[in-house]
Amino acid sequence: MEQQMTLDRLEVGRRATVDGLRAPEGQRRRLMELGFVPGGSVRAVQESPWGDPVAYAVCGAVIALRRADARRIAVRPA
Repeated sequence: MEQQMTLDRLEVGRRATVDGLRAPEGQRRRLMELGFVPGGSVRAVQESPWGDPVAYAVCGAVIALRRADARRIAVRPA
């Protein structure tokens, strides 16, 4: 059985598949523009020294997100 969680809990170096976005319409649209689309692959690349933000590899780019924003992205670990 596959486990579902939010992106903010993905450990550095791990991959996951985006399941969905739980954000208000404007923020959801912006996250999708950045590449966080359902079915897409994402990998946690690096955590800042204070733990927030975290850099994620998505669609050939590295995007830094605050954990509060990453918490709105549902993922399935790969």
